[in-house]
Amino acid sequence: MLEELRRRNYAESTIHAYNHTVEHFSRHFHRSPDQLGPEQIRQYQAALFTRWKLAPNTVTQRLAALRFFYVQVLKRGWSVGETPYPKKVLHLPEMLSQEEVARLIDAAEFPFHRILLMTLYATGARRAEVAHLKISDIDSQRMVIHIRGGKGRKDRDVMLSPKLLDALRVYWRGLKRKSTDWLFPATAGIRRVIPVSTKVLWIACQQAAERAGLEHKHSQSARPCLPWQVCRRTQDRLSCRRTPVRHRLLAAGTVPPRLGRLLQAAFRRTGTRA
Repeated sequence: MLEELRRRNYAESTIHAYNHTVEHFSRHFHRSPDQLGPEQIRQYQAALFTRWKLAPNTVTQRLAALRFFYVQVLKRGWSVGETPYPKKVLHLPEMLSQEEVARLIDAAEFPFHRILLMTLYATGARRAEVAHLKISDIDSQRMVIHIRGGKGRKDRDVMLSPKLLDALRVYWRGLKRKSTDWLFPATAGIRRVIPVSTKVLWIACQQAAERAGLEHKHSQSARPCLPWQVCRRTQDRLSCRRTPVRHRLLAAGTVPPRLGRLLQAAFRRTGTRA
C-alpha cells in the first residue's frame, strides 16, 4: 500500500492517515485486512460513529482509505451503494471579532508567540504554512508573502500589511541566532537550524486563548472541550481567510462597488455578513 501511495505522490500526512486507518481496521476485527470484506467495512463504519464518536468528515476519510486499499492495492471492486459515504455536515464559520483578536494577540506570553499569532492573523495562513515561511518569501517591494506548498501542494501569494512588516523587522533584529533560510527558526537546544514546529504555534494559540479568556466560546460543543480543541478552533478562526479581509475592509470604511458586490455574494454563501 505504501508503494501505491508514493507512486501517486500522495502527501505524507495522507499516507500516514491511510496506513493508520487500514491498521486500525485490521486490529478491530483481529484479522488481516485482505481477509475482510464489505460486511466488515459496514460494521466498521457504524462503529466509527457509535463507538468512537467520530465526525462525518473523519469517517469519510477513513472510508476513502479503505477504498484505496481494496481498489488500488487488492484490485477488488467497491460498491458505493453498499458502503455509502456519510452526509457532510457544514457549519457556519464563527470568526473572532477585532476586539477578540487584539485580546488574543496581546495575551501572548512571549514576543515570539506574539509575532506568530500576528502572522497567522495578518496572512490567513495555516499553522504549517506559517511555520515553514522562509526569509525569501517576504517580498517587501510588492508587499506580499509567498506561501510555498500549501494545502494540496499549491503555492499562493497573500497580502503583507505594513504593520506586520514592521513587526517582522523588529522581531528579526532582536533574534540572537538568525537563520539563513527560515523566518521562524527553532534553535533552542538544537545545533542545526530547522523551522519552528507547528506544535509551537498550537501552544502559543492555546495559552493566549486561555489567558485572554476566549475558551468559553467553545464550551457549547457536545464533546468535552479539551485544550487542543480550544487551540485548534481559536487558531482556525484567527487565521480564517475571511477574518483579516473583513476587518481590513471595516477599518478602511470604503469598499470599491464591484469588490463590495463580490464580497457580499461570498459572505452570503458562507453565512456571514460584511
